[in-house]
Amino acid sequence: MGLIAVKVKKMGAYFGSTGGGKRIFRRLPGRIIWRMPFRFQIARLAGPAYTLRCVLFHDIADQTCEFTEGLNVTLGTTDFESRIKFLSKHYSPMGLQDFIDAFRQNALPSRPALITFDDAYASVALRAAPILRKYRVPAVFFVVSSVVGNEDLGLDNLICYVANRAGLKIVNSAAFEAVGHRGQACKSLEQVFDHLLPAMSQKEIRKFREALATSAGIRTSGLARQARLYITAEQLRSLASDGFEIENHTLSHVFCRSLVSSEFSEEIFVNKARLESITGRRVRAFSVPYGSPLDLTKELATYLHDSGHEAIFLARSRSNTPATGLSCLNRIDVHAGSDGDAFGEIEIYPRLRSLADLLIPKNWFVEKPVGK
Repeated sequence: MGLIAVKVKKMGAYFGSTGGGKRIFRRLPGRIIWRMPFRFQIARLAGPAYTLRCVLFHDIADQTCEFTEGLNVTLGTTDFESRIKFLSKHYSPMGLQDFIDAFRQNALPSRPALITFDDAYASVALRAAPILRKYRVPAVFFVVSSVVGNEDLGLDNLICYVANRAGLKIVNSAAFEAVGHRGQACKSLEQVFDHLLPAMSQKEIRKFREALATSAGIRTSGLARQARLYITAEQLRSLASDGFEIENHTLSHVFCRSLVSSEFSEEIFVNKARLESITGRRVRAFSVPYGSPLDLTKELATYLHDSGHEAIFLARSRSNTPATGLSCLNRIDVHAGSDGDAFGEIEIYPRLRSLADLLIPKNWFVEKPVGK
């Protein structure tokens, strides 16, 4: 069963792409201001209190494949290098511990930046890490240990693979088997991740996953070994030995809102212990899968604090301000292909979204998960 490679598309802010005109219009302010003198000072007019710029990447590759096409997690290698070069030139990249120490001492440098990666794609070791080393930029890798070594497929990649191979009909059929009439038929991958999965319990997720694999006629463990989509334990150790930090992203990449307190240990503590066993380094930070604050419940936040996690990261593309604590740090999902677009993504739009949050009642909009 061979992999189908697909050229990377410039996609919108979520699964799939928005119209070309709408996308250009959205990026225009960043492109215009980037060409102006005093551009960073001008950006402050949209919200001056902006501290940590925390950027997020997932998969660094020049082609998507059946496991990632449609998830909007892939950034081309050349574009990634351009973004790292941009960040190293115009910002002050920091390691996680350096950031935590400086934050607590109120001693952050000018325009501090933290580079992060979610999930466990092999491409971060094969393509991203050499570029980071080249520019001497530190980074944090939030890892789902259940897929390390390609022992099995992550659910998101399984859904994507089945949808690309056989269509959403099989996905909807598996969902019906798991939740019955409670689940409405999804017409896109976006609906699967926005509405279907967040509403499932962990028991229903397991049933859905099994039904999906059975309906598609695949053995997920064998397919994972063949695809080699994910990072290995040896690659993780190599990253850690080079000074990159390996942190917690749950055991199976779950919507944490669906977890009950008795499931915290399996998803969070077990993942933490596995990563510490692999790298020999302490895990002290947590990235919320899908990035929504809806998944950072009070119970979860308490458990994370009590289990030794000093920093918690979301992915809402909002700005971090002096009032933002270590327990709720915002990150920006980066897709830009040019410096002007990167300036907009990092400097302009997070400030505007944060401003909108203050002005617009929360019940006027619905939080969406970001990427995978």
